[in-house]
Amino acid sequence: MEPEELLNEEKNSEGNKKESPLVSLEPDLKLFNESIREVALEIMMEGLSSYPIFIAHQHELKLGELILDRHDLHTEWSIHASTLEEFVERGVIKEILKDRFLKSYKNPHDFMCVFVVVPEGANFIYYPYLKE
Repeated sequence: MEPEELLNEEKNSEGNKKESPLVSLEPDLKLFNESIREVALEIMMEGLSSYPIFIAHQHELKLGELILDRHDLHTEWSIHASTLEEFVERGVIKEILKDRFLKSYKNPHDFMCVFVVVPEGANFIYYPYLKE
């Protein structure tokens, strides 16, 4: 899914346009682009995982390791780094759904896999790394 598709406004149950949380996330992903790419490469090169996952959130979260703190950086979102293995171990991705997740996982050299956590729930997005 392309970022443009993700940024379309949704309508809430009253029929009013509700701004997608991804509208505020995209500028932060652009700002954090190089840092996230470096961490992804480190995770893969150190053999920790072939499947880095980054978690974007605006609240407290006990999953992964904090790499970019919104309070310190004066941004909208904090980012944690994690792996597919931790997601399975912690039950975020059920073992029986792991293969389905792997089939949809995009090349980690071209896309960051971001688990976006908002009060209404959470979802995976793939955001392309910016070309230098």
